[in-house]
Amino acid sequence: MAICVPARNEAAMLPGLLAAIAQLSGDLGALDVCIHLDDCRDGSAALLDQLAPTLPFRLTVAQGGRDGPPNAGAARRAAVAMGLALLVDGEGLVFTTDADSQPRRDWIMAGRKALIEAEVAAGRIVRTHGGNDPQASRIEHYYDRLHRYRRSIDPVAWEARDTHHFSGGANIAIRASAYRMMGGFLPLPSGEDARLLDDAARAGLRVRRDGAMVVETSSRREGRIAGGLAGLLLALDRGEPPRMADPRAAAWQWRAQAEARRGFAMIDRVDVRLTLGERLGLTADHILGVARDCPNDEAFAMRVVPASPDHKAMISLCEAEDILTGLETEWREMAA
Repeated sequence: MAICVPARNEAAMLPGLLAAIAQLSGDLGALDVCIHLDDCRDGSAALLDQLAPTLPFRLTVAQGGRDGPPNAGAARRAAVAMGLALLVDGEGLVFTTDADSQPRRDWIMAGRKALIEAEVAAGRIVRTHGGNDPQASRIEHYYDRLHRYRRSIDPVAWEARDTHHFSGGANIAIRASAYRMMGGFLPLPSGEDARLLDDAARAGLRVRRDGAMVVETSSRREGRIAGGLAGLLLALDRGEPPRMADPRAAAWQWRAQAEARRGFAMIDRVDVRLTLGERLGLTADHILGVARDCPNDEAFAMRVVPASPDHKAMISLCEAEDILTGLETEWREMAA
């Protein structure tokens, strides 16, 4: 088992991360912690050399450097490659987190349990001193509600009862075989974590968002990449009103995915293809062509359903919350 961490000038945060990993509970077996130093110039390498002999696990450190701006995806991909190389026979579990984060004591145990049900598990991310950022907490609560609504209209057997919306690389666990099969983290400047989860679902892998897997991360405003949490917090500090995608667009897509999931087992029937094609604005032949390339109903649902043709405008958080409340009420009345 390997814990893989990209780091860029994180000498101040790395001791806290390593201390938290040292306190992880359960039988961890042969645990490797792999840290990829991404063009670090703050003494991180020397610090890790000093700490390594004091740690109850094997620490492997590699240094990378490049010209140009930081690339979160490339750094995380390099960190995971280090971990994969150390797994016995290349098999096992890979966990990834961030250098400014600290997993809770039962993180590995919760991740192992989650990966019994799925190939990929995304855990909950809790901001340190999050109470100081009520607007950010409100946004997170909204997205949690939105994801729970998704699973109410498109339930899957592998989802956690305590589910959430988070898809951050600070808290992901994955089977090594699944990671290799799908090609791993892409070298994107940002968003590589959400892309991995999306690619996994499109490949037909089970992605579980499990609230029992918890990592605490910093609420700092000095981020290492553009478009990250620090940038959001800074924007909120400046009083910039958050703009959200209209939840009706997501609701349309998720209802269609539920219909596609149900129809996959009967996709050889012309009437099923015609009905689904009419719903999605696609021909029956197109529906069949996509289905033939899909290993299961998850891959089919994720691949065949396009984005909603309506509700493309961005709206305020208040508007999004009100619309979601209406969608939730409508669903409860239909399910009653």
